[in-house]
Amino acid sequence: MLRRHANLAAMDVEERRALRTRAILDATRELFETRGTRDTQIEDIANAVGVNRAIIYRHFSSKEEIFAMTLVDYLAELEARFAAARDSSLSPEDELRSIAGEFLSFGMEHDAFVDCAQALLRFRGQELFKEIEAPALVELGAAMNRCFEHLVEVFLRGTETGAFRIVDPYLLANVVYTQGLGFLNLVHFQKSVVALGSGEGPMMVDLPIDRVLAIALDATVAIARIAFDEKYPV
Repeated sequence: MLRRHANLAAMDVEERRALRTRAILDATRELFETRGTRDTQIEDIANAVGVNRAIIYRHFSSKEEIFAMTLVDYLAELEARFAAARDSSLSPEDELRSIAGEFLSFGMEHDAFVDCAQALLRFRGQELFKEIEAPALVELGAAMNRCFEHLVEVFLRGTETGAFRIVDPYLLANVVYTQGLGFLNLVHFQKSVVALGSGEGPMMVDLPIDRVLAIALDATVAIARIAFDEKYPV
């Protein structure tokens, strides 16, 4: 009987911890979406949840880990959009365009998704182990992989049909992901540098966003068509 009560108590503790973790992530995302990642501090998250700063660090080892787990939530939504965009009746090129289009649309709708992803890319891979606990990294990796699997399946189908020439589809999925983030950064910047101005700094014009997005889609397909030869050894 005592053991049963102990198990129930432990379960209650785990459930309460899970609920608190979820509340922190929900508050974090709302603040990221409304204030931006740069202007959101740990104290802001703690205040939104109704706890003190120390409680936040009982659930997350660092702000980078909060970024990572918030990104996991975004990636789950992105993966659902990738799944909805899949259509094997399309050519591999058009199916890839459809998935890439969802990625760009999602990133334009959620600046915080791009910010969270870029914040983690500032670190070298091994450095992340110092900032984020292993279980969180595993969860992040799994969430990314679920998104990448959609790309990989299209890459493999395209390679089978001769539309693509891909030796390492998982590597290419990583390249497409980071390339897409780069395009989204440019869209977020909203300006294009065209020349040096007569005064201080470069001359900039408004970014033709629709044209940039069209280039991004073309670039995604083009990179899948690159033949791996002596120029791109494997």
